[in-house]
Amino acid sequence: MIFSFDAFVTDALFDRSGRAAFALGDGTVRFQTEDGFVTVEAHGGPMGGAVLSAAVHPSGAGVVTGGDDGKVVWSRIEGGEVVATVIAELKNKWIEHIATSAASGLIAFTAGKDVHVRDVADAKFERIFTHERTVSGLAFEPKGRRLATAAYGGAYLWYARIADQKPTALKWAGSHTGVAFSPDGKFLISSMQDNQLHGWRLSDSKDMRMGGYPSKIKSMAFFDKGNLLTTAGASGAVIWPFAGANGPMGKEAAEIGFNRDSMIVRVAGIDQHPVCVSAQDNGRIWIAHLRNGRIETLKTERGAPISALATSADGKWMAWGDESGEAGVIAIPDISGPREFAG
Repeated sequence: MIFSFDAFVTDALFDRSGRAAFALGDGTVRFQTEDGFVTVEAHGGPMGGAVLSAAVHPSGAGVVTGGDDGKVVWSRIEGGEVVATVIAELKNKWIEHIATSAASGLIAFTAGKDVHVRDVADAKFERIFTHERTVSGLAFEPKGRRLATAAYGGAYLWYARIADQKPTALKWAGSHTGVAFSPDGKFLISSMQDNQLHGWRLSDSKDMRMGGYPSKIKSMAFFDKGNLLTTAGASGAVIWPFAGANGPMGKEAAEIGFNRDSMIVRVAGIDQHPVCVSAQDNGRIWIAHLRNGRIETLKTERGAPISALATSADGKWMAWGDESGEAGVIAIPDISGPREFAG
């Protein structure tokens, strides 16, 4: 199924029902339906607006988006009707990053130097964590109790429900632009402005240098039950091993699907299998199996750079969107068996 939205695709996601959702630069959220899509006017107004960030709602129903209108909005389909609920509104602010946790029922979002936390079960709950610099990345740990933020000079760990606290600072020189916890909660990985990753083993805050990239790393995703991490930022997908107590420390990354004529700009993975999806700046998308080495192209047509990529929880579907507003949902083939050769 292919869509033409005529707006930059900020993010693509799958909610609990397996429905694909697309957050767009025109301020709307589009939900996939059996015969096309329905539109939620989530952000904007007379002066327009854009979705800057998106995440699946903690309940699994619909998505939460942040916009350049200062609003945080929960968009969903209820009883066959589209519904948009404003969760928060901060005047003259941009909501550039959103993280949600199904485990704790919390929603976190950034506004400049501040991180705000809300509880879907308690409308009065609010926490604000202020940083010295602008917050440029946000992630909940798997249990949803702690929140990691990225900023200039390192990453910070906050207990999401505690009002007055001093965060744990994980320092590393440079501008950190994104963060991700490993699925077992043992490691925190940050992407950096100067074309590298940095990591910390959280048990002892030991540093992990993960460099060698030719470009900025705009996307990273764990897969294979958390044993592997795939990242963008190179001519192929860069794969880091995370099995064992030491993760990638002392180990080399592998690069798969190298193509000298393009760069990987978005990645996704299938949680339960050694399968990752990679999207290029020429609009093409391919899938790889890390055990048998099979690589197959899912989207062969060239186009604008891919700006959004996601896989469904069951690993059967992939959703993508690009900078020109083209988007689609594609069935993911089973590539677990050996490649068949004609002859």
